[in-house]
Amino acid sequence: MSDPAVPSAWIGTSWKMTKTLAQAREYAQALARVSWAEGLQPFVIPPATAISAVADILPPGGPVLVGAQDAHWEDAGAWTGEVSVPQVKDAGARLLEIGHSERRAHFGETDERVNLKVHAALRHGVLPLVCVGEDAEQRAAGSAVELVSSQVRAALDGVASSTQVLLAYEPVWAIGAGGTPAAPEDIVDVVAAIAEVGGPARPVLYGGSVSLDNAAGLISVPGVTGLFVGRSAWEVEGFTALAEIVAQRST
Repeated sequence: MSDPAVPSAWIGTSWKMTKTLAQAREYAQALARVSWAEGLQPFVIPPATAISAVADILPPGGPVLVGAQDAHWEDAGAWTGEVSVPQVKDAGARLLEIGHSERRAHFGETDERVNLKVHAALRHGVLPLVCVGEDAEQRAAGSAVELVSSQVRAALDGVASSTQVLLAYEPVWAIGAGGTPAAPEDIVDVVAAIAEVGGPARPVLYGGSVSLDNAAGLISVPGVTGLFVGRSAWEVEGFTALAEIVAQRST
């Protein structure tokens, strides 16, 4: 049996730009009533406006980690519209999502900035969740493994090998309402490369059009130790059903 203090599997969701405060509280209250499987670490990542409200219901030290979808690499300063790692931590976040493909594509997130944010999170005792993934053109060109490996190396530059960082493989072509769900065989090589570059101590999560129909196959891919889910987990029933699948496959 695994040490219950060390998660053997992960299940999480980012709400992206959805949910009012009332909706966020209702969801969090439902999660607070769930009995989670031993060794399973659930997490939710609300929008910045709801971090504090969710963390009041799911407080630090409890069974469900609360995260933030982004934060600046500087601790404070003249960065209008931004929030810092100390600010999201003060609001209750203990996990920080970094480098999601939407941030890279629409907001100029570079590998260098991802690395700065990883160091900022670690500096303040917040767990980084680094997203990596290739687009359809890069996959078609056969460069997925090389590209994703490069993203992981850049993110972990200067980070001690013993430091925990979560790595989420989210192929761009599989994300969102228009994404193409990946089959397990589609992700085997890239997951193996992420695990090799990231090191054996760092969990690798898979995300990208995860659903109740494909979750069991995806969590069974060698090296995948969790799922990072979008729309399928935006209702509590979906989240808990996916958590059961992950827990069953990880025991």
